[in-house]
Amino acid sequence: MALVRFGVSIPQSLAAAFDRRLRAKGYRSRSEAIRDIIRDYLVAGEWEGYSGEVVGTITVVYGHTTRELTQVLTELQHRHHAEIVCSTHVHLDEHNCLEVIVVKGPARQVQAIADRLISTRGVKHGKLVSTTTGRALA
Repeated sequence: MALVRFGVSIPQSLAAAFDRRLRAKGYRSRSEAIRDIIRDYLVAGEWEGYSGEVVGTITVVYGHTTRELTQVLTELQHRHHAEIVCSTHVHLDEHNCLEVIVVKGPARQVQAIADRLISTRGVKHGKLVSTTTGRALA
């Protein structure tokens, strides 16, 4: 892979703050950190355009005693079996469960599935973590 060098002019205080942050995160160089920042920016673009195939995880925390909630969540997942790769169910305590659902498909569809699951009555918290298939990244 060919590398491209480029210069960036930023205030000294911003560079110092960046250096402190990248050391705290374990980066060995600014270049490594900047590559990750650029990749993250490009992944966000994949989701913004709602085009192409994306992957992600939908995490929901819910009380398992909420009437028919488990059944509703399962039915929603079965309805979208083409986009749902797998799910993991964890019993957090005697009242609460966590489910992590791996999804893959068109960004618009994945976002809609996440919105529907997270907004289900009885879900206490939910979050979609969006990422990429990696095909468009070097």
